[in-house]
Amino acid sequence: MPINPDAAGAVGEPGDFSWDSADSLLYSVGVGAGATDPTGFELEFTTENSIDVEQKALPTMGVVLGQGAGKSPKFGDFNPAMLVHGEQSIELHAPIPVAGTATNTTTVKGVYDKGKAALVVLQNDVTMDGAPLWTTNMALFIRGEGGWGGDSGPKAEWAAPDRDPDHVVSYETRIDQALLYRLNGDRNPLHADPKFADMAGFPKPILHGLCTYGFTGRALLHAMCGSDPARFGGMAGRFSTPVYPGQRLDVKIWDLGDGNAAYQTCVDDAVVLDQGTHTYR
Repeated sequence: MPINPDAAGAVGEPGDFSWDSADSLLYSVGVGAGATDPTGFELEFTTENSIDVEQKALPTMGVVLGQGAGKSPKFGDFNPAMLVHGEQSIELHAPIPVAGTATNTTTVKGVYDKGKAALVVLQNDVTMDGAPLWTTNMALFIRGEGGWGGDSGPKAEWAAPDRDPDHVVSYETRIDQALLYRLNGDRNPLHADPKFADMAGFPKPILHGLCTYGFTGRALLHAMCGSDPARFGGMAGRFSTPVYPGQRLDVKIWDLGDGNAAYQTCVDDAVVLDQGTHTYR
């Protein structure tokens, strides 16, 4: 069995990584910050030298920072073309600084048998000077690697509230959004190369799922946290349908009270980021 179910619980070697002000600015612009009003809104995320404006980092930047830092534990061999990024979460223990050096440790949180596929959950714990900074969980859906009779994993118990959302935040993505976002580090040709996208079964390159995730995080930040990153506790979601650059994202948000919200991100009638949860302070 190429995927090793016994890898669950394995912890990799910690590794340090750094980022600077320019990285924070690039991530913010890559997920659409400043596009609606470049000179009057989100300047704290898109500029570092505006008068009376202190630069801040978007909370979802933690999903791209530190990728590959340290030594990730092995969980088997597989064809990377069969891998799909299924789910993503981030929990913020403190606001992300606009620049700094931190330490990442990766743990295999679970290896599950989905029948025709394996589901591997990797957790990244990031600390700065020994203090927790953020935690991410990434679920990898690996087609053709299931069927060993193992645990199928926890069942999702999410349902959209039976009422209109409290907020709907809409963003137009740029036609070149993927070309901009890929500069954050994800150079997968699926998002830039038309011939590669065609071989993967798509009529043209698709937008990075984590770019859609970042757009959604901005909507939650502004609608639920008063645009204050210190109030952003975390978010989770499941990628369900590809997005193409240039499409409009409609983020539907339900305030559940007690610091919790639910959301779905849609393109027209299609849900592209599903089973969304958000915590706010």
